[in-house]
Amino acid sequence: MKIISWNVNGIRAVVQKNFFEDLKAMDPDMLCLQETKAQDDQVAEALGGLEGYHIYSNSAEKKGYSGTAILSKTEPMSISKGIGINDHDNEGRVMCAEYDKFYLISVYVPNSGSELKRLGYRQEWDLAFFNYLKKLEETKPVIVCGDFNVAHTEIDIARPKANYNKSAGYMQEEIDGMDRFTQSGLVDSFRYFYPDKTDAYSWWSFRAGARGKNIGWRIDYFLVSESFIPEVKNASILADVMGSDHCPVAVELK
Repeated sequence: MKIISWNVNGIRAVVQKNFFEDLKAMDPDMLCLQETKAQDDQVAEALGGLEGYHIYSNSAEKKGYSGTAILSKTEPMSISKGIGINDHDNEGRVMCAEYDKFYLISVYVPNSGSELKRLGYRQEWDLAFFNYLKKLEETKPVIVCGDFNVAHTEIDIARPKANYNKSAGYMQEEIDGMDRFTQSGLVDSFRYFYPDKTDAYSWWSFRAGARGKNIGWRIDYFLVSESFIPEVKNASILADVMGSDHCPVAVELK
């Protein structure tokens, strides 16, 4: 079983590119999307020609902003949106599908912003989302994937010294939020298989030809409940897939 996560930076934009061809080539059993930037009906319309998948989406109240979705070949046992806290659930950032052996969560974590105006909110979000995941884990393991908007360690960012405690996505407060996940029973699947791999990124700025030079950040993750890690066969970053400023990331289950 293959699960793919991809911040598409606008579902209506990406389907005008090679999205359907890429999807056919990748052939995931489940596809988690972030930053759809569309209302639920617009997501359905953009994916209208797609066959073989059940489509579920969670849109923000603000039009053209944020949003998550899950596409699944297998119909889930249940679907839920948000984490159950009104202050955090108006931006469509969390979508959860329940399957027999696990919960699959697509998440688009808030960006702290170019001037760090949302850093405080981001810290509140990180804790609330952590508590939500741990509550789910009381029932069955979780696979949570998406854009976490943080480079966790120095090898997850091309230029750590230039960005540390200066740039959104590499502030110590954001790193602490990711530490909370990984130190409390959620495993970064890519680092589980490739603990020392460098130059492995999932997002590149549009500026100064960053992607061509591979000056990037690894901010898209699959975190897996520790108890479920034996079921994970591999994790990968699909850096050759274009269409967005992020590339897809994937896990394969046994």
